[in-house]
Amino acid sequence: MTVLPDTPWRHGEGLRRIVTALCARGGAVKLVGGAVRDTLLGLPATDIDLATPLTPDQVIHRLEKAGIKVVPTGIAHGTVTAIASHERHEITTLRRDVATDGRRATVAFADDWREDAARRDFTINALYADPLTGEVDDYFGGLDDLAAGRIRFIGDAATRIAEDHLRILRFYRFAARFGRGELDGDSHAAVIAARQSLKSLSRERVADELTKILSLPDPRPIVRQMAEDGIFEVVLPELAPDFAAALDRLLANEAATGATVSALRRLAALLPSDAAMAEQVAEPAAFLDPPAQASCCRRRAPRRRPAAATSARPCDRHRRRDRRLSARRKPAGRRCGAVQSLSGWAIPDLPLKGGDIIARGVTAGPEVAKLLKAVETAWVAEDFPDAARVAALLDQKIGRLSD
Repeated sequence: MTVLPDTPWRHGEGLRRIVTALCARGGAVKLVGGAVRDTLLGLPATDIDLATPLTPDQVIHRLEKAGIKVVPTGIAHGTVTAIASHERHEITTLRRDVATDGRRATVAFADDWREDAARRDFTINALYADPLTGEVDDYFGGLDDLAAGRIRFIGDAATRIAEDHLRILRFYRFAARFGRGELDGDSHAAVIAARQSLKSLSRERVADELTKILSLPDPRPIVRQMAEDGIFEVVLPELAPDFAAALDRLLANEAATGATVSALRRLAALLPSDAAMAEQVAEPAAFLDPPAQASCCRRRAPRRRPAAATSARPCDRHRRRDRRLSARRKPAGRRCGAVQSLSGWAIPDLPLKGGDIIARGVTAGPEVAKLLKAVETAWVAEDFPDAARVAALLDQKIGRLSD
């Protein structure tokens, strides 16, 4: 019998209250998925999700009666979020697939744990554990696969992929995170055979999964495998012939400078040195700016655009930094001048505010934003000159506006 290690999160007050409410009067609940997998591997468990044979209505009734706040985050698919003692836990009713089309599934609620496990993607994600005793339930050999570092689809791999084509990319991501040695033969052959089905997915879903892959500490081995398997021919046909060398240089530069990982910057390293192409590829909203860039880049988005549609393209200052980090002109393995120049280099702030422009007689409104952007573009192009030069640039732009 396999038992979860006795980690601190298992004794959380919020989790205890939720489990007590759902297990009362013949109810049942188990930990499921990533929390079980990661804890068995000795990794931090970030999302502690639960599964139960209780229907969503029963879950809500029991939790609210226990004074626990409930948010119906995915009620159509049987998922609610419980907030107890400052802890948030997703609780999903056991399900079975009624119909699937490769992009979405129609589900029905069930009361059979094995049936619920059978609809999941990989064996290592179909592990359940009793929240009180820690005893692990394994229906499809997930424990053996976890020990072997093997990513394997549950049942027939082609069937699992046909249910959701995004599982092709998830296979590579999970292989990069948890895999060791050779890829599982049947699963690997199935994702290659089904790769053209990725065309049926939205750009946002594909972009989101690629972002996760590129955000891994070292995505190079799995990126090379994906290229060899023809995955990028479908989802990123713009892939540069020298992408592997460019990605090597970028990761070396990131390590040398201590730069924060940026999936968007790494994506750029996979593309040819063509600015227009890079802008087009980076357009999906799912390619979000890294946290360090987000506040700067989004601040300049027009107010009328909804947050979900904010362009993923980084602002000029961060684009310039990323060009230095991605410098292609130096051989890999050498700490090139571009990297040396970044050591201790802080991203400069434009010494100009909207109020400065209004003080020059420009009426508050859209013209102020246009002038601010125009001056910033010129300031970046001139390699961040001082405030005096910025003031001169502003005078030039105002003069052209007046003309």
